[in-house]
Amino acid sequence: MPLDLLVFGPHPDDIEIGLGGTVARHVDAGHSVGLIDLTEGELGSNGTVAERRAEALEAARVLGVAWRENLRWPDGGISEMPEIVRSAVDAIRRHRPRTIAIPHWEDRHPDHAAASRVLRLAVFRSGLRRVETDAEPWRPEWVCHYFINDGAEASFVVDVSAHYDRKRAALDCFRTQFSPPGAGAVPTRLTASTFRQLVESRDQQFGALAGVAFAEGIVVREPVVRSGLIKGMP
Repeated sequence: MPLDLLVFGPHPDDIEIGLGGTVARHVDAGHSVGLIDLTEGELGSNGTVAERRAEALEAARVLGVAWRENLRWPDGGISEMPEIVRSAVDAIRRHRPRTIAIPHWEDRHPDHAAASRVLRLAVFRSGLRRVETDAEPWRPEWVCHYFINDGAEASFVVDVSAHYDRKRAALDCFRTQFSPPGAGAVPTRLTASTFRQLVESRDQQFGALAGVAFAEGIVVREPVVRSGLIKGMP
């Protein structure tokens, strides 16, 4: 059976930062959701690969997703190398998602922008029958982009007010990144007390614009079709 939603994140914790509430909302609505981390975050200043892998699996359990896997792309080396693109094509074809969520193409972190570019290429190639892999060609119905660091203008927002505590709990799983223990911890942007505040203020801003408490912004590259001009119409 095709997966309803497949979410890609460049590093463990990126999905939770940008789309944790939306993931939880889809799970609670009965949709099948899978998560794929592209790298193991091996260049991170805090935490080992094993620790980050365990944190990612713990966060996946909090969000309630069907599964989570890692493609083990090189942290800091995401590029359009054939083997990298092919691994993403393989993943898309194996899981056959209706919708794919990937990072926005503009982001302060080079890996995030690179991941967006490579994944767009993989989505396109996944639908080409002459691109041969172990699985049959597959083209998702929709590709959505989410924000990890900054939030720009969104095509639409998802109300995650009722699921925001789950997003907070999932973020709490990444202790090595947000609150690393021990005297040897390295101060980073993530360990600053203001980082979680930045994430929540962005989600509150999207929410305030839509008249709800918290929302996550989504960007799509094609027009969003509605049935009319009346606000209550789908």
